[in-house]
Amino acid sequence: MTEWESRHCREAYGKTLLRLGGEMEDIVVLDADLSGSTRTGWFGKEYPHRFFNFGVAEQNMMSAAAGFAATGKIAIVSTFAMFATGRVYDQIRQSIVYPGFNVKIVATHAGITVGGDGASHQMNEDVGLMRLLPNMTVIVPADYWETAKAVEAIAQFNGPVYLRMGRAPVPVIFDENMKFKIGKARKVRDGNDLTIIAMGQMVARALDAAESLAKEGLQARVINMSTIKPLDEAAIIKAARDTGAIVTVEEHSMIGGLSSAVAEVLVAWDPVPMCKIGIPDVFGQSGGCRELLAKYGLTTENIINCAKRVHARK
Repeated sequence: MTEWESRHCREAYGKTLLRLGGEMEDIVVLDADLSGSTRTGWFGKEYPHRFFNFGVAEQNMMSAAAGFAATGKIAIVSTFAMFATGRVYDQIRQSIVYPGFNVKIVATHAGITVGGDGASHQMNEDVGLMRLLPNMTVIVPADYWETAKAVEAIAQFNGPVYLRMGRAPVPVIFDENMKFKIGKARKVRDGNDLTIIAMGQMVARALDAAESLAKEGLQARVINMSTIKPLDEAAIIKAARDTGAIVTVEEHSMIGGLSSAVAEVLVAWDPVPMCKIGIPDVFGQSGGCRELLAKYGLTTENIINCAKRVHARK
């Protein structure tokens, strides 16, 4: 297995946001009393006149972001994923995406790797909620450097965006020279026996699984699907036709997230055997990050086993 360096994606976000603040005077940043955790506090310290802390009033914050966007500002809104999507769904739908306002919702602390905070804070449904909304772009960066590049891209992009990050440090796959394009998947390993499509921190585990599979004679293609909407359908169809079997891996519910999006494409264009790895139709629970990943099967070993099973079905 690769010995990965690990870094926090939210630190890449905070540093990039701070730099963009000096380059783009139209950026305003809104937070809900969590700027130390989301790292927006770095922007707030440097540009206090463009930083707004709404306290524990997330619904008001989203409405205010829509108001800023209506005046031509680039409104970047941050809080934990649980509060950035579920608690404020009505405001996002009615005030942001329906009019198509230029609001960027950048959420941290998504998924079960929030850990000990438990089910009340483990947001495993956010990608599904956001990808259902017309006009919404949904991005889940794989690592530190992709987060930095994605934040740059969404600042330049006109329209509502949801960008998802976790709490824990994640393996660093790319370097500062990597290229990111909204709506474009990235093939990070080639192979013709099957394809593993992953998002977020699970891309590193997919790469580890592919390395182990290669030692057993199975060559797995690995695709980093960092944009969930608009989805790179062409990359999925090509993978299905080239390799004949698909595994999806996500730190998210298997209902409504990456696996659902990929399955929709396969059913419409080129049905092949598929295996889904993600969080089942349950709430999470308190525990350590590694314990929780293991409990819900988000491990290299489970990807390997799933890959073997789906390959056998070809």
